[in-house]
Amino acid sequence: MHWAEKAFRILYSEYGRQHWWPAETPFEVCVGAILTQNTSWKNVEKAIANLRKMRLLSPEAMLSCEDGVLEAAIRPAGFYSQKARRLKEFCKQVSLGELDKMGIAEARKKLLSVHGIGKETADSILLYALGKPIFVVDAYTRRIYERITGESAAHIRYDELREQFEGALGGSAQKYNEMHALLVEHAKLYCTKSCPKCGACPLKPMCTYPKQQFI
Repeated sequence: MHWAEKAFRILYSEYGRQHWWPAETPFEVCVGAILTQNTSWKNVEKAIANLRKMRLLSPEAMLSCEDGVLEAAIRPAGFYSQKARRLKEFCKQVSLGELDKMGIAEARKKLLSVHGIGKETADSILLYALGKPIFVVDAYTRRIYERITGESAAHIRYDELREQFEGALGGSAQKYNEMHALLVEHAKLYCTKSCPKCGACPLKPMCTYPKQQFI
């Protein structure tokens, strides 16, 4: 059994279903995916709460509001001028209805053509907003990959690592959804960037990181 499949089973048993992405609509998922670049999810939640209160959580509302109003709403997420431009560009160029009718490759290409949307953001939108079977690779994924396998992920291309997880986990969008969310939860609770809690970690038996600390 591939380590990713084994890790999925352990983490799912430990944490249960994650119900991720936390959003009320597919468009809200897209907004969150763009806002979460270079900031914490807590800050994104504050920005989205502002957008909801100001009734700006629709493409039409975002495009019709003044730049300064949108920037003020998303200020908690940081880089608010840059992210406001990205949100408006997304609203101008992308129709979720049209995107949903496309195959994964075509839809991904369309998203990546929007200025400021990279592979992680595009894949988050495809998986969480549209339910398309593609795995999301983020900093948490790379951290846990490195610690479990003992291999550096620094020189592994994004798509190569994504395809490794997809090959190990099968082709289910729901499973990709859960695995990514479980890795995020695990990275926050145990596999933290500094001072990881290896002693109580449910993945300890299959992880190389604790052993490396005593070499």
